[in-house]
Amino acid sequence: MVKKLFVGSLSYSAGDDELNEAFSAFGGVVSAQVIKERDTGRSRGFGFVEMETDEQAENAMKEMDGKDLMGRQIVVNLSKEKPRGSFQRR
Repeated sequence: MVKKLFVGSLSYSAGDDELNEAFSAFGGVVSAQVIKERDTGRSRGFGFVEMETDEQAENAMKEMDGKDLMGRQIVVNLSKEKPRGSFQRR
């Protein structure tokens, strides 16, 4: 089963490649994506990383939470799936 991690407080200059590289030290990264503003393409300061196994995700979360990545102390938690239909446009 693939575990998805939320990664917050990212440097605005961090991209998918930097996220992938940082988390690949803990196992197989299925995907790494920095979320960007739709209109400007600028980073929103958070992203998601999917690891191959639960064990890899737990280890990555434990080791990376609070660590410095590109000058920012990042926050790493298990991602919470939003229930379908919960999207609200602002």
